Amino acid sequence: MLKEIGDFLLNTPVYSPQMILILIVTGIFVGFVNTLAGMATALSYALFMAMGMPINVANGTSRVGVLAQFAVSSFLFKKKGYLDTNLATKTGIPIALGSIAGAQLAAMVNTSIMEVIMGLTLPAMAILLLINKKKGSAGIKEGSPGVKRLSFFKFIAFALIGAYGGFTHAGVGILILFGGVYMLGLDLMKANGIKQFAVLLYTPLALFVFIWHQQVNWLVAAIYAAGNVTGAVIASKVAVKWGVKIINVVIAIAVFAMSFWLIYKQFI
Repeated sequence: MLKEIGDFLLNTPVYSPQMILILIVTGIFVGFVNTLAGMATALSYALFMAMGMPINVANGTSRVGVLAQFAVSSFLFKKKGYLDTNLATKTGIPIALGSIAGAQLAAMVNTSIMEVIMGLTLPAMAILLLINKKKGSAGIKEGSPGVKRLSFFKFIAFALIGAYGGFTHAGVGILILFGGVYMLGLDLMKANGIKQFAVLLYTPLALFVFIWHQQVNWLVAAIYAAGNVTGAVIASKVAVKWGVKIINVVIAIAVFAMSFWLIYKQFI
């Protein structure tokens, strides 16, 4: 069964109706989950690699859909009042700077150690996030002017998150959410708005690195991006309608699935 599926994905032309449908449906699912939480990009990596792409090309190709998706979701979150673009820009700058280094090193550095550490620590972080009723009570208060500038520690922390995002987009959204809650004191809806814009800022820089190294399959990227945008639109509407509750559920599922994958892949 698995062999037949693998042979189909490897040998079916990208422009065939079946492959177009697979790419769009996958893009919708990934766009939906990534908008609400993160980690689903790992699914696109698996699909692209099954189609015969090297991991670096799969990594670069996925960034086109990420850029399109988060451009749309940022607009929708801003329109609904859940995106503070001033704070998101301050947060996004160190993330963008870190992503350049991360993308440059993506093909050269063994990330297994980082993956194991994240696989072990993310569940604990997620549990703390979901049971923390105050959600950063020492951070931004309602009606306050917000963060004028990031402290050195927070700047470095967000830069490291950006470096991870340069390596791989899978899971970076969850890390940005954690940063928004624990370092900025935001609730999950506003932290999610920050995440949308921060990803929009850093992705063009990371994508440029992959383009420079000719590691983007543009035909696959264009089809897949159409699904990403559709998923982002659906997820943005769901998030606004159901609020923090739906984000809590999706984060929990995404974090534990990602943690399992990061640990499991070390043994395959």
